[in-house]
Amino acid sequence: MNLPADRLRSRAWGRRFLLATVLAGGFTVVPVAAAEEPAAVAPTVRCTITDERLAELSGLVVVGDQMLALNDGGDQVAVYGLDGACQVIDVQTAPVDPFDPEDLGIGPGGEVWVADIGDNNSERATVALHVLRPGGASLYRLTYPDGAHDAEALLMAPDGTPYLVTKEVLGSSGVYRPAAPLADGATVPLERVATVNVTLTGTPGGPVGRAGQLMITGGAVASDGSALALRTYTDAYVWPLSGSDVVGALAGSPVRVALPESPQGEAISFAAGARSLVVASERLPSPVTEVAVPEVAAPTPSAAAESAVPSFDDLAGDGSPLPAALLAALGATIVVWLGSRLLRRS
Repeated sequence: MNLPADRLRSRAWGRRFLLATVLAGGFTVVPVAAAEEPAAVAPTVRCTITDERLAELSGLVVVGDQMLALNDGGDQVAVYGLDGACQVIDVQTAPVDPFDPEDLGIGPGGEVWVADIGDNNSERATVALHVLRPGGASLYRLTYPDGAHDAEALLMAPDGTPYLVTKEVLGSSGVYRPAAPLADGATVPLERVATVNVTLTGTPGGPVGRAGQLMITGGAVASDGSALALRTYTDAYVWPLSGSDVVGALAGSPVRVALPESPQGEAISFAAGARSLVVASERLPSPVTEVAVPEVAAPTPSAAAESAVPSFDDLAGDGSPLPAALLAALGATIVVWLGSRLLRRS
């Protein structure tokens, strides 16, 4: 991907800024409860991606014994078909120059959805969904009801409704869906329908220290419609899904799965059914790793989706000043957030 010189300088400066912050010990662990204890897993590497066209792997979907993969960037929409050895065997394209493609989904008719929703500087007037079908492609533009957001996760419900999940530095992400039927070439408003909160977990990985445990970087829905998943740079969260009730599913309590450490993990898919997840990272070589998922119980409504992150009043207790460690952690997190804004995408 060829970037203008000013953007390259900005990305390089931003990475140095982030590195300096981490090396300076900019993060303090805040004692907030994890969503779930991580289950013991035995990850298995399926194969390793080495193709230079996928150096910034951002989206992945397992389809039978093959996979579809999306690179973050490029001057046209391109989805790569991979065989069981992670070799590119097919490329589907659309003659559109995307802004920042971040995730993939499969619709009920087998069509491929590309979520062009990245917006690191929160400056886009619209985001886009590109749909690739045999013989053609569609472009749907969308607007948020509450200003621009950076997002990297797409959840394609079994009924064909797309849900976008934002990437938030403090772990409280919005879930949005179209408020009206999509129309090719038209702009449709989004509506916020849920909030997903994640907390610090202690799982290592990612490019931005502990803040990576809070940032949602990818989403997936099982091919049999039985579960959905969201991932951060370090962990995956799996909810049981009934029908196409994504909002109801996210109101329940997820199972958390600690993922193998990776430099910039964004891609996630279910394998056949919902018994395991398949994950991968940006940067080559990129192992495509399968991780077992503990059995997920049937959906049960819970306040966890709205209350996992405590309020300032809760943290302060009886009204006493916030602990110095918390203030330091919040300050350091904001510093990393500001630094990450200098990157085109994280």
